Amino acid sequence: MDISFPLIFKIGPFSILAHVVFEVLGIAIGFRYFLYLRRKQKDVISEPNRLWILIGAALGALIFSRLIGSLENPAIFFSSKNTLLYFYSHKTILGALFGGVICVEIVKKIIGEKKSSGDLFVYPLLLGMIIGRIGCLSMGIHEQTYGIPSDLPWAMYLGDEDQNILRHPVALYEMLFLGMLWISFVTIEKKLKFKEGIRFQFFLMAYFIFRFLIDFIKPGYKFSFGLSTIQITALFGMLYYSRTFFRLFFKPKELVKDPLINK
Repeated sequence: MDISFPLIFKIGPFSILAHVVFEVLGIAIGFRYFLYLRRKQKDVISEPNRLWILIGAALGALIFSRLIGSLENPAIFFSSKNTLLYFYSHKTILGALFGGVICVEIVKKIIGEKKSSGDLFVYPLLLGMIIGRIGCLSMGIHEQTYGIPSDLPWAMYLGDEDQNILRHPVALYEMLFLGMLWISFVTIEKKLKFKEGIRFQFFLMAYFIFRFLIDFIKPGYKFSFGLSTIQITALFGMLYYSRTFFRLFFKPKELVKDPLINK
């Protein structure tokens, strides 16, 4: 095969991992899209409070993405010769989302902000994560976003020494899932208007469930009870939004405003 992982862009004498390029693009384009939506839509959060919320989200994402990423294999983390370097070099978007939510809620308590602040982030996050996962796919087996071997028709070669090994393209699965989630939100919101904060809660609920399930077809460290650190974190996230999950199935009318069909 002529496919090489990880994918590297070469510009003159310089070489750069495609993963880095797509990760930066995902953050930059996602943030620009957030600013665009904020100008286009009426933000219910005041300018100073929105700034503090952004700072809280960034801080929580930075800390928890590294914390959960480092604890994906606790034995290696705690036996590492340079735990600080190991901590900084391992990260996961699930930890970033979970930590961002926690820190934003703390910041909102401190500044006295009562309104939901997450809805405006949903589409920019979806866009940024899809772009970022392109970079993860370009790493093949050199980053923990690949799947176990598979004989399914869509299984892919991801850089194993044995080129006959085909794997679940987990990063591609996630891109497809995020795209479907985006389409679902757009389709539903043409007919129904969610109450404040519900779109963001649905987004995180769906993503936590997806990551819990998809980790069963990913290699990596599992505790004696069969779950990974990512899956445990996802369970905590699902528990955090369990009230919304209950209302979705038993009291769905509490989650939406008046239908927009005839408006």
